[in-house]
Amino acid sequence: MTNKPQLSFWQIWNMCFGFLGIQFGFALQNANVSRIFQTLGAKVDDIPVLWIAAPLTGLLVQPIVGYLSDRTWTRLGRRRPYFLAGAILTTLALFAMPNSPSLWIAAGLLWIMDASINISMEPFRAFVGDQLPPSQRPTGYTLQSFFIGIGAVVASMLPWILAKCGVSNVADAGAIPDTVRYAFYFGGLVLFLAVGWTVVSTREYAPEQLSTFAGQHAKPAKLDASAARQSGLKWLALGLAGAAGVFYFGLERELYLLCGGLGFYGLALLALSIHKSQGMFGNIMTDLYAMPDAMRRLAVVQFFSWFALFAMWIYTTSAVTQIHFGSTDPSSAAYNDGANWVGVLFAAYNGFAAVAAMIIPLMVRALGLRVSHLINVFLGGAGLLSIAVIKDPDWLLLSMVGVGFAWASILSLPYALLSDNLPAEKMGIYMGIFNFFIVIPQLLAASVLGFLLKSFFGDQPIYALVIGGVSLFIAGLCVLRVQEPEVEGNGVLATSK
Repeated sequence: MTNKPQLSFWQIWNMCFGFLGIQFGFALQNANVSRIFQTLGAKVDDIPVLWIAAPLTGLLVQPIVGYLSDRTWTRLGRRRPYFLAGAILTTLALFAMPNSPSLWIAAGLLWIMDASINISMEPFRAFVGDQLPPSQRPTGYTLQSFFIGIGAVVASMLPWILAKCGVSNVADAGAIPDTVRYAFYFGGLVLFLAVGWTVVSTREYAPEQLSTFAGQHAKPAKLDASAARQSGLKWLALGLAGAAGVFYFGLERELYLLCGGLGFYGLALLALSIHKSQGMFGNIMTDLYAMPDAMRRLAVVQFFSWFALFAMWIYTTSAVTQIHFGSTDPSSAAYNDGANWVGVLFAAYNGFAAVAAMIIPLMVRALGLRVSHLINVFLGGAGLLSIAVIKDPDWLLLSMVGVGFAWASILSLPYALLSDNLPAEKMGIYMGIFNFFIVIPQLLAASVLGFLLKSFFGDQPIYALVIGGVSLFIAGLCVLRVQEPEVEGNGVLATSK
């Protein structure tokens, strides 16, 4: 067995450059889709349900793409065919979204867009693990964070920039402003070109060559059928009991999604324990059930981190337009000025994330991965909480400093903490499973945030951001439970205290 060769900075740059385009798509989606939904007639408490498409799609697509890409080898390589296919589909969805004639068509296009982005994005995470030796993986993930920040800055600001250039920022009731439409067109073009650059400028190790490198072979996951059956029955019972409670007490219908998810997981475990399938379903479920301990602990960190992020993405527009710009009418100039300012704020936190991506490696060298991540997500939590107390919208830029550091850290350090547990021959499927713990909290946020705001906070969207801030504090404390990998002199990761 030999170690993987070190890659040059520009080789790592090329393999991560596609994330610039992927984040262009995500940033346009995150900053503008709630605005599009409200413009097409959605009420504030209906927005989380409409956003369900995005995380649900990721939950289904990412492990499937990971499983398939682990087993793919073509003239384009292993991961790159998925980069290209996802980029083409996402570009088409971005072109179509701002031309949606109705709310439900927009919701369907969000589903298609998110599925397409996930087809490209999931293999990018595995691509770093495939190509880089352990000592260079933190660099690869941090460079991805840098491109995410740069891409999101420009994409989030596009409607605001276009408005400053004289493009109309208002439209008739039910129509999407030209600033948003042109931003989506430009974003689709950038996404395709950036991902295309990575496809044509990189190469991949053939499966035979990859198998010769040290540390590439996975220990087969073992399934305890009896334990899986018992666990499945418990999850199914919990889901059924929850659904009965929602029906009996007449709670918000969104909660059925949460109960259905619990019950579905229970049924999946029961099916696995009975059939013990070795196909795609069996492999994904077995690896999920028997995941490494480090992944299990990091799952909790990811859960609280992404719950907070999804709360921010859903509710920042409605919170800032209501509190700082004094409008809840999507056709008013004040609302659209506020919505554009949210785009600037989202651009700002991504810009700060790009700066943080250069600072975080220094933090890691001085403080280690865990303490660095704790500090960064604490800064993000403080940033979200401050939105509730800052009155001048210009000062919200200060809030975005903390959010930017948290965002850059969430996109890189958990993957560095996990990297020593992911053999290349199963890198795709493990990355897909790890993304369950990005998607599940988003589904939970979409299910319960509307209910919580309506039941306890008078339908005031600012409290969703307060909940998100507290969630980031919890994520920071949970990261201390994760063992930290260290790079030894031979470039191989070892596990520390």
